[in-house]
Amino acid sequence: MKRWNWTWDVGLWLSRNFDVSQIVRWIDAVGQRSLLLFLAIALLVPLSSCQPTLYKTKAAAQSQLILSTLSDPNTFNFANKNTFPNIFLFTYECLTNENGVTGEIEPALAESWQVSKDNKRVVFKLRPGLKWSDGQPLTADDVVFTYQDIVANPAIPTDAKESIQIGENKAYPQPRKLDDLTVEFTLPEPFAPFLRATAGPDGIAIQPKHILAETLTTKGSDGNLTFLSTWGTNTDPKKVVVNGPYLMESYVAGQRLVFRRNPYYWRKDAQGNPLPYVERIIWQFIENTDTQLLRFRSGELDVMGDARPLRPEYYSLLKREEARGNFQVYNGGPWSGVLYLTFNLNKATNKDGKPFVDPIKLRWFSNLSFRQAIAHAIDRQKINTNIFRGLGIVLNSPISVQSPYFLKPEQGLKTYDYNLEKAKQLLLGAGFQYKQNQLLDAEGHPVRFTLMTNSGNKVREAIGAQVKEDLSKIGIQVDFTPLNFNVLVEKTSGSREWDAHMIGFTGGIEPHSAANLWLSSGASHSFNLKQQPGQPPIQGWQPYKFEQEIDRLMVAGARELDEAKRRQVYADYQRVVQENLPVIFLVNDRALMAARNTVQGLRYSGLPSWGLWNIQDLKMTTGK
Repeated sequence: MKRWNWTWDVGLWLSRNFDVSQIVRWIDAVGQRSLLLFLAIALLVPLSSCQPTLYKTKAAAQSQLILSTLSDPNTFNFANKNTFPNIFLFTYECLTNENGVTGEIEPALAESWQVSKDNKRVVFKLRPGLKWSDGQPLTADDVVFTYQDIVANPAIPTDAKESIQIGENKAYPQPRKLDDLTVEFTLPEPFAPFLRATAGPDGIAIQPKHILAETLTTKGSDGNLTFLSTWGTNTDPKKVVVNGPYLMESYVAGQRLVFRRNPYYWRKDAQGNPLPYVERIIWQFIENTDTQLLRFRSGELDVMGDARPLRPEYYSLLKREEARGNFQVYNGGPWSGVLYLTFNLNKATNKDGKPFVDPIKLRWFSNLSFRQAIAHAIDRQKINTNIFRGLGIVLNSPISVQSPYFLKPEQGLKTYDYNLEKAKQLLLGAGFQYKQNQLLDAEGHPVRFTLMTNSGNKVREAIGAQVKEDLSKIGIQVDFTPLNFNVLVEKTSGSREWDAHMIGFTGGIEPHSAANLWLSSGASHSFNLKQQPGQPPIQGWQPYKFEQEIDRLMVAGARELDEAKRRQVYADYQRVVQENLPVIFLVNDRALMAARNTVQGLRYSGLPSWGLWNIQDLKMTTGK
């Protein structure tokens, strides 16, 4: 029988009447000795239907790690992934792996590889005894199947395609089984990014032929391969066969996904003990970063900020609480991802001839002067100062700051400093006009559009609010609309029904790793998305001239093996992007993550997209 608790009622009243971030600020202001507020905030957590403390009790004898993310996974099928983070970070491995501290390519499923002198032949040697999570052998057949039958299959719209398409003809490496443990890849020409394309955690994950091969020979009622609807999130997670450190145990939509240690995982530590060390991972779906903060401070989360860096205002708050809270805040320097705003530039129509973009708005969005004016009107320094607390990095390039190919403004890269007068001059020069401070186009239409981002990400919501305010100063009305992340992705990658959106993209050392965003054929090329395999037909799609130039430079950069010449190609690529502004770069995060001291083995830096990139090495200890 439950007994009435006055702190529960206070917590309930607060949660219904105030924003969580307000409550956090109040607690910080009055100090945690204020028992009433402290207990009230602590008891906000049980109001959720997801109560991880129950899991801690039930699994007291097991080693487990509790993490969180903003939204549910959108698929259990690797080929259909187009979001980050995703389950594949936990469940699959690639032929090689990228070290999250050094950036070096290291052995993974392949214990070694050899590259021919002409750089057109690569031979991988798999580790003996590899197995899938169902106990079946993992062999060269699975490697050939993954690269040839899935990634290179024109009927499958995986975002991994562009990472290994070679040359103007977009040819694929040709895999060939030499024996059960040896695979040879033949390339039509030298391809510098190939090894990194084979590397986890973001590269091409090897898939089980014995499970999926049949789905590539049958079609559903929609005329598409059965494969495309295989392993959706309605699948019993226990039936998904994997090769990574964890397999899926259970999934409750909107609440949690539980991973369990894969007993057939191949890695062992120096003493011969099987990895991973942690038996179970509980991945909670918490659609609000303030709520994530409350749960971390109350001890119900072990890590916060692993998939997306901590909000800057959390850094100072948590830093003061490190000793008392038995956790540590990690600062990995600039994060490798990018954050940008982009407009829908798609001139195409659907199969019925309906334009994806309102023709009036398309004339604005496709006007370079309009995009340049928007860039000049957004006060990015203010975003950094007010929202990132000065910890962010103002962005001007599509390439990560850690990359040797990153170009600085003083090296001839065009930038767009905050300048409202310049913005207005650009608009007037492009035929726009003002009437009572409202911007009108040449035909007298008021300039107004919808800006979307993913809800729950308070940093992006705050940036969106500032962009709305900034653009009002040049007479533009912005309807800012945060959406559930999976809904946002469906609009930008599927229906194409959007005006402008703000989103992040993972980064790293290799510029070609973002080929699916920047190549005009790419599945993530949202600002002018071409028809993708499995999608309804579209009519009249065409690339802009600057997109064709980016395509040329991406191909040239991938082909070039001389590092000095390669740097020059990617310098030109960055200049073309900034001069044509298909996206407007904003402010990048600093890599900030908080983890309880019970989490041992972390190797955190700003380079990898995922702070727990070496998750198989992590240990959970008890006590302080």
